[in-house]
Amino acid sequence: MKKPGHILVIRLSALGDVAMTLPVLRRVSETYPELKFTVLTRKFFAPLFEDLPNVEVYEADVKGRHKGLVGLKRLAGELKTKNFEAVADLHNVLRTQVLKLLFQVDGIPVKQIDKGRSEKKALTRKENKAFKQLKSTHQRYADVFTALGYPIELSGDTIPHKKALSPAVREIAGTEPKKWLGIAPFAQHNAKMYPQDLMKEVLKMLSKNERIKIFLFGAGEAESAVLNQWEQDFPNVVSMAGKVSFREELALISNLDAMLSMDSGNGHLAANYGVPVITLWGLTHPYTGFAPFKQPSSNSLLPDLEQYPQIPTSIYGNKVPDGYYDVMRSIPAERVVEKIEEILQLN
Repeated sequence: MKKPGHILVIRLSALGDVAMTLPVLRRVSETYPELKFTVLTRKFFAPLFEDLPNVEVYEADVKGRHKGLVGLKRLAGELKTKNFEAVADLHNVLRTQVLKLLFQVDGIPVKQIDKGRSEKKALTRKENKAFKQLKSTHQRYADVFTALGYPIELSGDTIPHKKALSPAVREIAGTEPKKWLGIAPFAQHNAKMYPQDLMKEVLKMLSKNERIKIFLFGAGEAESAVLNQWEQDFPNVVSMAGKVSFREELALISNLDAMLSMDSGNGHLAANYGVPVITLWGLTHPYTGFAPFKQPSSNSLLPDLEQYPQIPTSIYGNKVPDGYYDVMRSIPAERVVEKIEEILQLN
């Protein structure tokens, strides 16, 4: 197969998975600067790719004009005008399978991610669990580009510069010389979230330290209400919910000194900028391959695996066995604070 010079890259959702494409695309661009990319993703995610060279984002309107089979045919026709020569499907779901068939009709080669479903099933099953580290999602993405003729070494990735802060963010952040800590306490599934009473204990301990300023990240009406209340309850704590755009949030995240996150998207966003990320794991586990990019294993705080030997119970944290709903309570708030203080060098 002739090596393509223009690749269509597909990853439609979710935030964490889309964020994990960034260090891979950055490394491919660094290694092969002559390559051009069109990234097919949702409109909201477009700011993620603004700093990547030779990358154009094409917005997938999967709830509008690109909905259903007719919409996918329309999308394929629109994309073909971009004159790409190959497709890197980093999503590999039914929607992209349809696009694959539509592209292959025109002789356009498509390589798709191997999600390692059998390995993940073995890792998450209750009996005879194959408890071992699986290939990272970042490497699975990289393997797709290798299949297209562009192998890369992720170990050589260059960390991007911190982004400039907008006047609105500067006003919120203030000018005091403090350590900036981000906290993203939410996740898609409740069993992946640190209990709110324990998170409040973390905030109570950290907010007493005048050397730290804490920024809370979340979205949606319910999450915003919680974060805004915590802003009122604790000094040195600011809720960013609904105050600035996603683009401005990314800039702030790039300037953090550390991020505390669940197994969720904000941890991946911070890791992409070289920010130290402390992740709290519940029913999932770093062995699934979804740990933030280039973060040491010591930054992953895990439940008591002797008490909860079925962990990981699923890849996405959506399967809760009897007696496992409170697994994250086995991670003491004091342990979380100690790790944050260690990372921020406040001890």
